[in-house]
Amino acid sequence: MKNIQLEHRHHDPSLKKYPISFLAHNINSPMNIGSLFRVADMMGVEKIYFSGSSLIPPNSKIRKTSRSTEKYVSFSYILDPFAVIELLKADGYKIISLEITSASTDIKELPIKKSEKVCLILGSENVGISQDLLDISDETVHIPMLGFSSSMNVAIACSLATFEITKKLTHKEGFEMHQSNMKKVDALTFDR
Repeated sequence: MKNIQLEHRHHDPSLKKYPISFLAHNINSPMNIGSLFRVADMMGVEKIYFSGSSLIPPNSKIRKTSRSTEKYVSFSYILDPFAVIELLKADGYKIISLEITSASTDIKELPIKKSEKVCLILGSENVGISQDLLDISDETVHIPMLGFSSSMNVAIACSLATFEITKKLTHKEGFEMHQSNMKKVDALTFDR
């Protein structure tokens, strides 16, 4: 069989979701926000929570970068990230910050049970994740950097971390459909 590139019309989207949410705090680049929507759509992420100064749709630059995936990924905005974290923790979520710190764990070594629900905190590229958010996190993970740079684009880092987390959550039979009870969290947020 000849190896031929498929066209977009050949793609059959899945409605399956992993029990993963993102909390994007103070991310104010529309290109990064759009890329987070693409990552969430591609990886079966259940929801993105935006907080602080993060941009949200509608925004033409977000739409262009996301290739309109903001239409398919559930998202909410709330100013205070701690309110979202408190409710997610009450709903059984493990809160994981993606940041290089003095005590962060290599993402490949992150202990996750196959049944765990995860919220991945993402911070601004300029200042990262605040100490207060790191302190409330259950885990802090980093992606090993082999080159001269000590950081990478937030959307690229999110993509790599999400891939590693989904590998840990995947069952031998394939991944399970996840429908969490998010009513308490959604009552605080502006949903789309």
